[in-house]
Amino acid sequence: MPDGALPVLDVQGLKTVFKTRGGEVHAVNDVSFDLKAGELLGVVGESGSGKSVTMMSLLGLLPMPPAEIRAGRVMFDGQDLLKVSAEELRRVRGGKIGFVFQDPMTSLNPVFTVGSQIAEPLRKHMGMSKKDAAVRSKELLQLVGIPDAERRLDDYPHQFSGGMRQRVMIAIALACDPQVLIADEPTTALDVTIQAQILELMQELREKLGMAVIWITHDLGVIAGIADRVMVMYGGQGVEHAPVHELFSNPQHPYTSALLKTIPSISGKRAARLTVIEGQPPLVVGTPTSCPFRERCSKAMPVCAVKVPPRFEIGEGHDTACFLADPLEIAHAG
Repeated sequence: MPDGALPVLDVQGLKTVFKTRGGEVHAVNDVSFDLKAGELLGVVGESGSGKSVTMMSLLGLLPMPPAEIRAGRVMFDGQDLLKVSAEELRRVRGGKIGFVFQDPMTSLNPVFTVGSQIAEPLRKHMGMSKKDAAVRSKELLQLVGIPDAERRLDDYPHQFSGGMRQRVMIAIALACDPQVLIADEPTTALDVTIQAQILELMQELREKLGMAVIWITHDLGVIAGIADRVMVMYGGQGVEHAPVHELFSNPQHPYTSALLKTIPSISGKRAARLTVIEGQPPLVVGTPTSCPFRERCSKAMPVCAVKVPPRFEIGEGHDTACFLADPLEIAHAG
């Protein structure tokens, strides 16, 4: 990925709320990030941090109502995806931006063959004939490493293992040669061996096809091996953005530091008790007025309870939404 390359996807100030009987849940709060051609951006955080909702907001995949996108801009291919027609968004979704969901068993239709499900976007988005779509479907199954691809086109999802179903989902997402692939925790339900195979496959496909990837996960260990940059999310906010090596060597947000301490060590020394982050992620009801992490943070200051921290620049491509990065606030706290 060349330095200074223009972003293929540019998200600014995204805000998504859910209207519930208990009030408005602010699931995505002023999230901004970009993605350059050929880059892999890791999006990491606990369950409920807003990772999946953020990405589904980009492509109109949330039910509206109860969801509502309150603000933001999502620039892709010269247009704001939040302002285009439903028909244009359908052309982008699956055509130019692929999405791999977390659970392939619920994402694949059990009553249609795998071949017909791969062929559908080829015929819909690329106008292929039935014959050409079948040929391309076979090539895609081969590309994602499924043996005896031609015969397996006529099989149904239940005839595939979990790892093979996930490969089928990747094949469907890649069918129209997307510029961007969004993978939402695609290895969570798989055992460690299959998970490693899927990660290796995604790395190979990324290098071969040159696409940009957003990889959503709760596992920083996965991110360490595949990402170029990382966005750490908490309470619906992007609390730290950094190149992957910088994030691991110089974490600036207390939540990022706490996450890193939860990764098991294989240093060969006697195993220490794993660190846990006490408490639960917040359910943000109403407009945020404070730092979402303050109640679980050992370094919280009075200002954290009355203001939402802005993003402070730490270095090249590295910023954090934490008042500890502001010398004035540290001085006041002292």
